[in-house]
Amino acid sequence: MIELSDHIEALARKVAAARGVSVEDAVARAIEESARHAGVAGPRRRLTAAQMLKVGDEIAGLPLLDPRSPAEIMADMNAL
Repeated sequence: MIELSDHIEALARKVAAARGVSVEDAVARAIEESARHAGVAGPRRRLTAAQMLKVGDEIAGLPLLDPRSPAEIMADMNAL
C-alpha cells in the first residue's frame, strides 16, 4: 500500500467529491492521464455502460455556458 501525505489525501478527496466519484476512481483517472502524457500508458480499456452513463451525468451536471437556444447558436455559426 502507498502512504500519502495528508495534503495529497485531502486533495484527492476534494477532487473526488467535486467529480462525484470515489477517491480511488479520482486517483486512478489522474494517474492514467499522467501516464498517457508521459507515454507510458498501456492500451486504453473500454468503458462499461455504467461508466459511460456516469460520464454523461458529469457532463449534464456542467454549467451551461451559452444561454442561447441551439437554433440561435447555429444561426450565428452559419453567418460566419
